[in-house]
Amino acid sequence: MSEEKKTTHFGYKVIPEEEKKGRIADLFTSVAASYDLMNDLMSLGTHRLWKKYVAEKTGLKQGESALDVAGGTADIALLLAGKVGEGGRVVVYDINRGMLLRGRDKCIDRGFLKNIRFVQGDAENISFEDNTFHCVTIGFGVRNFTHLEKAFREMYRVVKPGGKVVCLEFSHVGNPLLRKLYDLYSFNFIPFAGEKITGDRDAYTYLPESIRKFPKQEELKEIMEGAGLFRVKYHNIFNGIAAVHIGAKV
Repeated sequence: MSEEKKTTHFGYKVIPEEEKKGRIADLFTSVAASYDLMNDLMSLGTHRLWKKYVAEKTGLKQGESALDVAGGTADIALLLAGKVGEGGRVVVYDINRGMLLRGRDKCIDRGFLKNIRFVQGDAENISFEDNTFHCVTIGFGVRNFTHLEKAFREMYRVVKPGGKVVCLEFSHVGNPLLRKLYDLYSFNFIPFAGEKITGDRDAYTYLPESIRKFPKQEELKEIMEGAGLFRVKYHNIFNGIAAVHIGAKV
């Protein structure tokens, strides 16, 4: 008798677990060239303020180190690099080569050459030793993982005792009226804009679907605690359109 295959969500679709990484890789390869432009358009530029908030919450100091998981085009990494200075280091870690190349080019353009490096790898099997970084950040990446708990255990593992994991992600809106308006925007304007700008409507249909399938704020807090993180707190942005979760390693 054959063993039943494990499944996971890809937006609203149910697919075999082993297919998800490949589909995510194809999606981000397709949109890499226009990824930053779409982020600006979808959030009216406010995602940059959210990422600055993440950088402030890290508490990083000059000379320290940080890992930005699913760091792609290096928006958060650039902010962290300014905090740790030339004596510190920031690693942008992403499974998608196209996104890393976009991030590398951006860092070169802005003159950040000494303290940022780029590593291609899987967030569920991070290729660094235990207790390596003072902080791990992730912005808009965890929705795309197949095993959330495993990814957070890996982030916990590579953080030094006393360090933090800071996660920025789209989340769940509390206000019913705002939620209805947000649904209209998400399921109509975002796929339309994605098709016009990137030529890939499916990628920006997946985006709102993946947000709706993602754990709610309290559930994500529990997942992070289950991975070993201590004193996990979260801060809602725009009534829960996004949320920043912060946990410590003791």
